[in-house]
Amino acid sequence: MSAHTQSLQDLIDAFSMLPGIGRKSATRLAFYLIRQPAETASKLATAITSARERIRFCEICQNLCECSPCERCAHPVKDEQLLCVVESPQDLVAIEATHEFHGRFHVLHGAISPLDGISPSDLKIRELIARLGDNTFTEVILATNPSIEGEATAAYLKRLIEPLGIKVTRIASGLPMGAQLEYADKATLGRSLLDRREI
Repeated sequence: MSAHTQSLQDLIDAFSMLPGIGRKSATRLAFYLIRQPAETASKLATAITSARERIRFCEICQNLCECSPCERCAHPVKDEQLLCVVESPQDLVAIEATHEFHGRFHVLHGAISPLDGISPSDLKIRELIARLGDNTFTEVILATNPSIEGEATAAYLKRLIEPLGIKVTRIASGLPMGAQLEYADKATLGRSLLDRREI
């Protein structure tokens, strides 16, 4: 016999489907939401439904948008020949927040991961290659995550892009600002040595 009503259990199960939310957090969220005024739950439900109905992929960069092409693609940028490829819309926002990149973006919506059943055909790679076919870009920056999946995706993309005569670069990885060498893991420290540059 369950300690919760069926409706409450369904709500907990729904919250549990969200990434990073375990059973305890899902239960806490469910009880919190039940204790709120009805308008709060209604507002949340409306926001979820509206987002699912209105948000789509930009026909050019594949980022999330409400109208296509998105605002970023519709306006000129400082360096039209530079394309940065990222795994997710969140990665795009992070790079944009640095104010150091002034080119175009392309969002893959994931990384190649055979163990998770994610193959190149599940990503926005076909759209990327089609986009590169118009000879607009002279350099593609692969800004995938420094993980096994991100590295595999970058290597795969490099093999596809290089025959097009476009320069392919990879974002540097290594030690973050303020880090101490003695606390760095071997992989990070090793990568920082490999990606060293002149000063």
